[in-house]
Amino acid sequence: MIAKISSGKDTAGLIRYLYGPGWANEHTDPHLVASWDGFAPDPGRTATATATATRKLLVADLDLHLKQARRLGRAPKQHVWHCSIRAAPEDPTLSDTEWATIARRIVAATGIAPNGDPDGCRWAAVRHADDHIHIAATTVRGDLRPARHWNDYLTADKELAAIEKEYGLQQVVRGDRTAAKRPTRAEQEKARRSGHATTAREHLRTTARTAVSVATSTEEFLTILTATDNVLVETQHFPSGDLRGYKLALKGDTNAAGEPIWYSGSKLAPDLSLPKIQQRLEVTAPQPDTDRGRPSPWHQAITATECIPQILDQADDEAAQAHLAAFGEALDALPLLAPQNLRPQLRQAAFVFERATRSRIQAEHHHARTLRSAVRSMLREPAPKDGAALAMLLDAALLVALAATRWHHLHHHDQQATAAQQTHLHLQTAYDQAAATPLAALAHRKPSAPTIERFTTLIHETVPAHAQQILDDPGWHALATALADAETTGHQSATLLQQAADQHTLSDARSPARTLTWRIHRLTQRTGPSHRSHAGTGVKPTSRTQTEPLVPHHLATAEVHTRRR
Repeated sequence: MIAKISSGKDTAGLIRYLYGPGWANEHTDPHLVASWDGFAPDPGRTATATATATRKLLVADLDLHLKQARRLGRAPKQHVWHCSIRAAPEDPTLSDTEWATIARRIVAATGIAPNGDPDGCRWAAVRHADDHIHIAATTVRGDLRPARHWNDYLTADKELAAIEKEYGLQQVVRGDRTAAKRPTRAEQEKARRSGHATTAREHLRTTARTAVSVATSTEEFLTILTATDNVLVETQHFPSGDLRGYKLALKGDTNAAGEPIWYSGSKLAPDLSLPKIQQRLEVTAPQPDTDRGRPSPWHQAITATECIPQILDQADDEAAQAHLAAFGEALDALPLLAPQNLRPQLRQAAFVFERATRSRIQAEHHHARTLRSAVRSMLREPAPKDGAALAMLLDAALLVALAATRWHHLHHHDQQATAAQQTHLHLQTAYDQAAATPLAALAHRKPSAPTIERFTTLIHETVPAHAQQILDDPGWHALATALADAETTGHQSATLLQQAADQHTLSDARSPARTLTWRIHRLTQRTGPSHRSHAGTGVKPTSRTQTEPLVPHHLATAEVHTRRR
């Protein structure tokens, strides 16, 4: 069950809506199921000729204490408390008696009408559909004091969780108040009328997150946003001249007065406020272009991504949260680097995983500086044309999504765990498309039969638990080719295979053969062992130099910030 609570100042207007036809004639048989004393007049159970008069009586009864408080100058401005409670589509239809009990429990839990309190607020619960009720109350108590209903949404949600268990209803996945604000119904309707697939709030959130993923400084972040088509940027400053905050608006998204509708960073998402962005960018160390001994940024990003599941298995929650946030930024940037056919799935993966990047655990972002720096360096140079690097990165990302699901489940982050699980599905689709061509090219060059027989024995010796699955996998010939290529470059196939198998468990891999192929491919292409290529800590920040934006503004504009119509 889900509760939605709002306030207002027009009791009559709310009652008129609850007993009316609704916005699209969706209200059927509106009637009272419960009230403060059980004897409130019910306009839904009176003759049509007297329904209006009965409705006025109900409003007068609800407003009785409000009128008394108003004469004493103690009436609150927003005296209407409105709570809608909706059951899940999978739930059975509840009776009026059951809904009445639920309504009483909610007004008691929220402080509107505590149990055993004769001075509780007056309220009425109206049902005009099978799956939900509305509770209307005036927040003036019988002793003319204001109701104490602070944190009413949290207390209502907690009570609904208990009700779900007691009634055997669908248990809703609940959050920890770190989710980005969902678009309002008005915003959704406005987007639909305009022919847009997303609301302005969602579009600007994606735009800001992508800008963060490619920027190396606050100045560059704002520069990228300013250069983005159809996005308006406004900054606020302290009297000292220091940057205080920023807000965004979408061109054409205006209010009734024709003025742009602005969203501050914190209104888009909790981690998009200026201080939060500055914290992340301060620990992002761009890699010097002159360091020829450093592995390619793609291999650095792959190595850093491969290490994340191990980090999530450790006890350092702050480091784990930092790596999840950095992984989310990598997903935000990937559509800029991927072929056109992969971008829809990658954008959807980034959009969904956004919820998994935050929790009540405070991230210590310096732990994940290597992945952030590698992603930004990737954007400075063309992506490899053969597609193998992207396939390797996505293969590692699949394991991160599974590890993130487990980590969030372990910490009871229900919404985040669901988001990570859904992300895995989108990444799997993107990976299947990205890996098809490079794997087929490898399989086409499969080694001779004696060599394959020798590698078969090696597989049984090195990874006996997964040997049969690997040998039955269509990707086995690609793995054999990778091992043969490694031998031609002077590597020991047995040692290399053992190193690849030891990097991380293969139990999470849908195709251990493919996973080993990419690990071996990456190990053979490394310029040499380097502690800096790991995603752990201990990376000394390099001095930041002034650089051009990591992606050309026209690229960010055309590929990331296009609003689908």
